[in-house]
Amino acid sequence: MPYLSKFLSLKRNLFILFLLSTLVSGAQTVRKYSNEFMNIGVDAASFGMGNAVVASSKDVNSGYWNPAGLVNLEDKQISLMHASYFANIANYDYGAFAMPLDDKSAVGLSVIRFGVDDILNTTQLIDEQGNIDYNNISLFSTADYGFTFSYARELPLDGLNVGVNAKVIRRIIGDFASSWGFGLDAGLQFTRGNWNFGLMARDITTTFNAWSIDEDKFAEIQGAVEGQNQELPESTEITIPKLQLGVARQFIFHYDYSLLAEVDLNFRFAETNDVISSSLASITPSAGLEFGYIDLVYVRAGVGNFQNIQQLDGSDSVGFQPNIGVGFKYKGIQVDYALTDIGDQSAALYSNIFSLKLDWSIFR
Repeated sequence: MPYLSKFLSLKRNLFILFLLSTLVSGAQTVRKYSNEFMNIGVDAASFGMGNAVVASSKDVNSGYWNPAGLVNLEDKQISLMHASYFANIANYDYGAFAMPLDDKSAVGLSVIRFGVDDILNTTQLIDEQGNIDYNNISLFSTADYGFTFSYARELPLDGLNVGVNAKVIRRIIGDFASSWGFGLDAGLQFTRGNWNFGLMARDITTTFNAWSIDEDKFAEIQGAVEGQNQELPESTEITIPKLQLGVARQFIFHYDYSLLAEVDLNFRFAETNDVISSSLASITPSAGLEFGYIDLVYVRAGVGNFQNIQQLDGSDSVGFQPNIGVGFKYKGIQVDYALTDIGDQSAALYSNIFSLKLDWSIFR
């Protein structure tokens, strides 16, 4: 029993330290990485192309990738996606709806949820006398929600479209803390022949999150670990802007075969682990290919998220995220699958991503 008590105590302390770091890191004034669940991506077809779709996205999922692409809609569309990360510990879900208003404008609405459910709260497992009481174990969930309203419109210059997003962010960490946030995105797309160009500026207003922290709960978990600071962290969080530039081209072979290729550059205005990094900005590229046959079957491959990684021996290496995928489209129904490595090519776990897109044209 002494060994069990020590093990449970260690497990409890690790949980508390993790929770404290989450609360504190999520409430700093300015963060290089905040609201990162909004940067994971959506749609298995886009994942299959390494998330290099800012120039070529022209469907309901454009509300996320580049709202300017929504003007290409001919009818109403809905999209659903589900993915599990970290051996099914975390669930990532997405749903979107978009429709044209007229032949020059369109609107869209999307919802993202990234959550870890049924987390064991063991802060009260061991009482003041050192006795273990399993009845004191409780469950809680931590979840991040993103609600996005999109509007797109054609501009007088032929081939040039513009779009904007208004985002509401809701983050919940059990009964310990929660926050509300608001931000804006803006996007442009320009088409000339078979060439497509895209620009997506995320969090152009430096998305602001205001945290509400339960002082009693916070003091309770801090008091469970000796020597912890009892001061509450700052209650505001600012997400710095990000910029994505892309160029894409589609090739048609013998009428039946198509090839879509795109290359993107992703900018963060902070020094990070991206493969190109400075105090002014950091840049990581991404690229994707989509091979199609008679607009029915698609095969995709992509790579992105190039990061500088320091190994245990002190040496540096470059990690990246490879992706592959397939898709099937019949009339207005499209089903897509992607296999993606969420970290680098050798260390991280692979994730299976499924998505469904439905076009209202199938009802006519």
